[in-house]
Amino acid sequence: MTVCITGAASGIGHAISLGFLEDGAKVVAVDINVDGLKPLEDRGAITKIVDVTNFAQVKGMVKTAVDETGRLDVLFNNAGVGRIRNIHEFKDDEYENVIRVNLFGPVYGIRAAIPVMRAQNFGRIINLVSRAAEAGNNRMSPYNSSKAALWSVTRSAAVENIDYDILINGMIPGPTKSGMMAQGQNPEVVYPSARWMATLPRGGPTGKVFWNQKEYVMFRKENVTYNFVRINWKTGERRPLNLNER
Repeated sequence: MTVCITGAASGIGHAISLGFLEDGAKVVAVDINVDGLKPLEDRGAITKIVDVTNFAQVKGMVKTAVDETGRLDVLFNNAGVGRIRNIHEFKDDEYENVIRVNLFGPVYGIRAAIPVMRAQNFGRIINLVSRAAEAGNNRMSPYNSSKAALWSVTRSAAVENIDYDILINGMIPGPTKSGMMAQGQNPEVVYPSARWMATLPRGGPTGKVFWNQKEYVMFRKENVTYNFVRINWKTGERRPLNLNER
């Protein structure tokens, strides 16, 4: 099995790369951080410097997987960034860059991978989404909106490939320590779910979102992140808001 993972130099991407390597998969680990990729290369991964906002480089990533291993079975669109600012405080191109990485990065990955996976009549694509997609909170607009859009892309791509053994789903990792978040679970905790989604059987679910191997239905009023919350990003204090009672 050949698994390609973006954003593999740190956090979740690094942890699941190690997990797949330990389980004997051929791993193509890509990132813009060459130093973070070196430990994976030492463990046997095929590494490549790839900017996911550049479609030519993403196509090169897929080509490397096929050239080096003969196929591409699984694509993890994991690379992501965040910027904490009020909308009116963003500097030129900051908001747009979050969208390019978090949304267009996965779109480019899907575009590049689907022709290979259709030719194989097999593929599993996992997009890292987030409950932030449904969150009405402050100072996270580009991240939240990129994840909401990625949820929609996941559903559309799943339908477009329904006649092939290509399953395209979203995965919520849950709060995880990374370059974007200092607190949360260790990234290694995510691997069992990642492996489960990568090895879903023929006829398995597609166009869904999973959290800890259970389906999570986005945008329900019952969801904890559905309501408006004002967050103090210095203290972590969360204050629910009811806009109907203003």
